[in-house]
Amino acid sequence: MAVFGLSSTEEELYRHFLRNPGTSADDVHLLLRTADRADKDAARALDRLRELGLLLPTGPDGRVVPADPEQAVSRLTDRRLHELHQDLRRVTRSRHVVDGLRAEQGARTATPQGIEQIEGLAAIRGRIEDLAFFAREEILSVEPYTRLSPENITRSRPLDLRCLARGVTIRNVVRHSALADPPTAAYLRELATAGAHIRVADEGEAGERLLVYDRRTVLVPLDPRDTARGALLAHKSGLVANIIALFEKIWAQAAPLDEAAGQHGESPLSEMERRVLLAMCTVGKDEAGARELGVSVRTYRRHVADLMQLLGAASRAQAALLARERGWV
Repeated sequence: MAVFGLSSTEEELYRHFLRNPGTSADDVHLLLRTADRADKDAARALDRLRELGLLLPTGPDGRVVPADPEQAVSRLTDRRLHELHQDLRRVTRSRHVVDGLRAEQGARTATPQGIEQIEGLAAIRGRIEDLAFFAREEILSVEPYTRLSPENITRSRPLDLRCLARGVTIRNVVRHSALADPPTAAYLRELATAGAHIRVADEGEAGERLLVYDRRTVLVPLDPRDTARGALLAHKSGLVANIIALFEKIWAQAAPLDEAAGQHGESPLSEMERRVLLAMCTVGKDEAGARELGVSVRTYRRHVADLMQLLGAASRAQAALLARERGWV
C-alpha cells in the first residue's frame, strides 16, 4: 500500500486489525518485532491510520475496528489523487523557474517581445511543446490538415491530454476532409471525450494554420504552403489581437464535431465487418458472437481487433461508442 503513501508499519497494523477486528490497541507494538519500532512508532502509526480513516474511532473499551477495505482504498485513492493534482498544478505553474534561469544568462537572452522567427521543423515542434506545457488557461488552434499520421497522433496525444487534464481549455477547428480519415477522426473524438471543444469548418475557412496560447502568444507558419520552412511567433502585439479575432470568426462559422461527423456517417465497412460490429454491440461473449456469425472464435476475435484498429479505439466499449457516433451501427 506504499503507492497510497502508507508506511510499512501502518500497512502492517491495518492488516493486523483486518485479521483481528475489535481487538485492543494495547501492546500492539509487540507486532513490530524490532527494537527501533516500539511504542512511539506504534502510537504514531495508529494516529495516522485514524486520521486517514482506515481505523474507526476507538470506543471506551479501547477496541479498534478497521474500515472496510473497499472504503479504505477508495479514501486513500481520492487523497492520493488530490495530492498528485496539487503537485501537477505546482509543476505546470513553474514558469517563474524558467524566468529565473533566463536571468542567469543576463541580457543576452532576454524574454522575447514583439515578433520572432523560428526556422526548422524541429525548432518549431520544440517551441510548440514548450508553449503547450506552460499554457495555463486556453489554447486556440486552426488546423488545415486533411489527415494525421500515426506519428503525429502519437506525438500530439500526450501534449493535448496533459493540457486537458490540468484544466486548460482547448478549442480546435479542423477541416471537413479530416473526418474522412478514420484514425484522424477517432483521435478528434478522443480529444472531445477528454474535454476539448472541436469544430469543423469548410476547406476554405480553415485554410491556414494558427495557434494561440493564453491569448498572449501566437504562432503562424512563415509560408502557409510549406510549414517546414519556419514560423512566426508573436508576443503581446497587435498581431495577436487580430489573429484572435480571425480565430473567433472561423470558430463562429464552423460546425460542432458531432454535427459535422453526421455528414461522414456512411460506413466504409464490409458486410462481415458490419455484422461483427453489430455483434460487438449486442452480444456479450465472443463465443456467442462467433456462433451468431457462423465463424470460429479466433476469426471473430481477429475481426474485432481489426475494427478496433480502424476506429482507433482502446477498448470494445469505446469501439462501439465511436461506431454509433459515426452512424455505422
